[in-house]
Amino acid sequence: MQENKEFKSGFISIIGRPNVGKSTFLNHVIGQKIAIMSDKPQTTRNKVQGVLTTDDAQMIFIDTPGIHKPKHKLGEFMLKVSKNALREVEVIMFMINAEQKLGAGDQYVMEMLKGSKTPVFLVVNKIDKIHPDDLLKKIEEYRHEFDFAEVIPISALEGRNVDSLLATIKKYLPQGPQYYPADQVTDHPERFIISEMIREKVLHLTRDEIPHSVAVEIEKIKVDEETGRVHVMASIIVERDSQKGIIIGKKGSMLKEVGTRARKDIENLLGSKVFLELWVKVQKDWRDRSSQLKDYGYRDDEY
Repeated sequence: MQENKEFKSGFISIIGRPNVGKSTFLNHVIGQKIAIMSDKPQTTRNKVQGVLTTDDAQMIFIDTPGIHKPKHKLGEFMLKVSKNALREVEVIMFMINAEQKLGAGDQYVMEMLKGSKTPVFLVVNKIDKIHPDDLLKKIEEYRHEFDFAEVIPISALEGRNVDSLLATIKKYLPQGPQYYPADQVTDHPERFIISEMIREKVLHLTRDEIPHSVAVEIEKIKVDEETGRVHVMASIIVERDSQKGIIIGKKGSMLKEVGTRARKDIENLLGSKVFLELWVKVQKDWRDRSSQLKDYGYRDDEY
């Protein structure tokens, strides 16, 4: 096969305050769910690489935890991940929510980005939620604070203007190799994605009753050689007995619903029938224990 001399490739970091739509954007671009989506802030804890390959380019997106003031060791880890994701990338996408006012969190992010030699795009997400006149005012407000290389309004949920954003990103990428096979959409192992799918369902179903003190540990994945069915065994980790009761629910109803919804996503991911077995375990204050953070996949040495 003849090598494409014009092939471009590079890494793009997506950064911003919690709940601006970074994961929604990533899932839309990749075309399938690889990043957890929730209307609660701080759902993305590990950086997630989404890989988009076209005929003439490969874009590797790094989704980061929303920038916030850390309240525990897990929070410190998430902030470190976000800062490290700004290194050695070709483009930084600073994503904001069009509905939110410019706040201290945005100022903190822009202060962090000052002095960076990497082109910074202001990506105004959720434009479907506001009037065009308000959008122009918001753009000017941010431009007054920072010299952005590009300003691109989008709706990640509806896909509006996303193709234009991708075309603009491609202009900033250097000629380079194809880092990943064309059919690979993430560098995360299936275990990680499965655990995130389960955690997402817990967050959706428990709403405000369960804060972000939930982790999911995949105990075992095995395939039945005869039927091809995949058996997944996983533990949902919480910090208090009361949280365990909420997740299990009356006569196990909540846990059953978590399992039913997660199983559908996992079957779509794996392309086969899945038997999902869930337990709930209490590990007191796990978010403040370095050893347990590592056990649940939050490893400093990977960043």
